[in-house]
Amino acid sequence: MFDSSTAPLAEQLLAWYDRHSRDLPWRKKGGQRPDPYHVWLSEVMLQQTTVATVGPYFAKFLGKWPSVRDLAAAELDEVLVAWAGLGYYARARNLHKCAKAVVERHDGVFPDTEEGLLDLPGIGAYTAAAVAAIAFDRPAAVMDGNIERVVSRLFAHEEPLPAAKPALKAMVAQITPHKRPGDFAQAMMDLGASLCSPRKPACGLCPWRPQCRAQSLGIAETLPRKMPKAERPVRHAVAFWTVNDDGAVLLRRRPEKGLLGGMMEIPSTEWRGEPWSFAEAKPFVPASADWRLLPDLVSHTFTHFHLQIAVAVGRTRDRRPTGLWVLPSDFGGQALPTVMKKIVRHAMTGWK
Repeated sequence: MFDSSTAPLAEQLLAWYDRHSRDLPWRKKGGQRPDPYHVWLSEVMLQQTTVATVGPYFAKFLGKWPSVRDLAAAELDEVLVAWAGLGYYARARNLHKCAKAVVERHDGVFPDTEEGLLDLPGIGAYTAAAVAAIAFDRPAAVMDGNIERVVSRLFAHEEPLPAAKPALKAMVAQITPHKRPGDFAQAMMDLGASLCSPRKPACGLCPWRPQCRAQSLGIAETLPRKMPKAERPVRHAVAFWTVNDDGAVLLRRRPEKGLLGGMMEIPSTEWRGEPWSFAEAKPFVPASADWRLLPDLVSHTFTHFHLQIAVAVGRTRDRRPTGLWVLPSDFGGQALPTVMKKIVRHAMTGWK
């Protein structure tokens, strides 16, 4: 809950924001309230992704689907293809589910409270708070990575992340004003993205320099503390580049649940902790062919593990495989995640 004794902090930051706010396509200026659809779309895209990367995607999505009704009416494959490059495809699937829910449950109008937003599929605590604050000016405690850094320094909170998140959120709630809470949330985001950077923060230019405990203690650059990251394990797979007489390649859709759910893939073995011999991989071959392994491996890193993929290529006349036969020239219309695009490049380079 907002502590009135911290009111000067809000006033100082909002005055700074009025002079230095970033010009972003999903924001409105001059007292105009932003479109909730734009706020929601940008916030989902910005998770784990930079503002510079999101800008063109945001424009592309609005060009294709100007309203939440348009997005709800789109085919999921279209959305997944448009999302390619933003990572975490589960977010794209949830984006589509959420758009449908807004149309079906709320007649195309986003709920204007955190509670109502949290009831929608794919919207978690951060996105609900951000949309409630920015789109509807609700005094919600918004906390992204930039805000975590700003607040941990302001209060010199040394408990490591992620354990510190509840305490930091309480601090955000303490300083979030009832007047202009949406601008205040965006101001903290901008402060963290510009002056209060992870390394070499520009403390001399910060509107909160006099009150910042970490700056006065000389420990600003060391915060927020983080627990050491566990070493990522390595998993292994064999992928099968299966070509028919027409030059088309066999693709399959991954299960809806799980990593890369609903995306298209080059058929492969399971992903496991030990490398595969080709004899072990044979039960997974999608068709009868004269298979040969290409030299070198395809490497890809996910959030929690590294993946190394051997690629086997083979030409087949076997018509039994289930899946979709697609010419490589038409791959652009398929929802292929980055790891599969790497396999495609490797196979097409090595195929003779």
